[in-house]
Amino acid sequence: MNENLSFSKGSNFKEYGGSKMPTAVRISEALLNDARKFSKVDHRSLTGQIEHWARIGKCAEENPDLTYDLIKEILIGIEELNQGEREEYQFG
Repeated sequence: MNENLSFSKGSNFKEYGGSKMPTAVRISEALLNDARKFSKVDHRSLTGQIEHWARIGKCAEENPDLTYDLIKEILIGIEELNQGEREEYQFG
């Protein structure tokens, strides 16, 4: 069975610049149940968990040679820059 799930297009994705209008999407019950479990573990909203997976998946498709951990570190680095955290990289 599929359920409707609404989330804001572009929320948490500054680069998409979409409107904040809710958009209904249909996803499988299995995916929804997995998202509920992971959202509790990762302390995210259900919408936030699905958006997180979508963002990671999009990056993985665009960069198939990168590992999940590297994608996650890159996204963390981008968010740190967006929040004004700048620090010179120390090699070694």
